Amino acid sequence: MTKHYQTISRILAILVLLLIITPQRAYAMHIMEGFLPLSWCIFWFAVFLPFFIYGLIKIKQIVAVDDHNKILLALCGAFIFILSALKIPSVTGSTSHPTGVGLGTALFGPGVISILGTICLLFQALLLAHGGLTTLGANAVSMAVVGPFVGYGVYRLFKKMNINHSVALFACAALADLATYLTTSIQLGVVFPDPNTGVLGSVLKFIGIFCITQIPISIAEGLLTVITYNLISSSLPMKEGTIK
Repeated sequence: MTKHYQTISRILAILVLLLIITPQRAYAMHIMEGFLPLSWCIFWFAVFLPFFIYGLIKIKQIVAVDDHNKILLALCGAFIFILSALKIPSVTGSTSHPTGVGLGTALFGPGVISILGTICLLFQALLLAHGGLTTLGANAVSMAVVGPFVGYGVYRLFKKMNINHSVALFACAALADLATYLTTSIQLGVVFPDPNTGVLGSVLKFIGIFCITQIPISIAEGLLTVITYNLISSSLPMKEGTIK
C-alpha cells in the first residue's frame, strides 16, 4: 500500500471513529420529511437542478484530467458524509453539525459538491432519518450549493490577496458551514413567517437558533479541514488550479 493510500485510510478511520463516539439523535438541522409544503419542495428542486447538471459535467472533466482524482473525490464525499452525520445536541433543543464541504470545494471547486453533497444527503435521509426525500432539493441548495459557492468565493479572494493558504482554507470551510445554516434559516423563515414580525422576524429567529450555536462548530470544522488537507497534500502534492 502506497503512502497516499495509507494516509487516506488513516483519515477515514479517524472520521469513522468521530461518527461512532459522537452523540446521535434522529432529528437535526436538515429540513425533515414533510416539513415543507409541496410547492416549496418543487421550487427548491427546480433551483437545484441546474447546479446538479453542472456538477456532473465538472466531475466528468476532473476524472478525464487524471483518473486518480476518483480517489480524492471519494475521500471528499466520505468527509462530507461523516462530518454532516455528526449530530451534536445544541442549547436550542435541536441539533447542529458540520457540513464537511470545505475540503472538496478547495480541491475541486464548488461544482462537484452539488453531486457529492446530494449523495450524502440522500443516504442520510434513507439510512439515518436525517433530512428527507421531499426536502432533498431544499437541503441540497443550502449545503451542496450555497455553502460551497460562498466558501469557494472566499477561498479564491483570500488566495488573490496572497493570504496564507491555511487561513484561506479555514475561512472556506468555516464560512461555507455558516452560509449553509443561514440559507436554511431563510428557507424556513419564508415558509413560516412570524405572525407579528413577518418573514424577516422569522428568519432572524431561525438564525438565532442555527447560526449562533453553529459558530464554534464551524471553527472546529475549519481547523479539521486544514489538518485533513495538509495530510493529503503531504502524501500527494497538488498544484494550484490543476483540478479545478
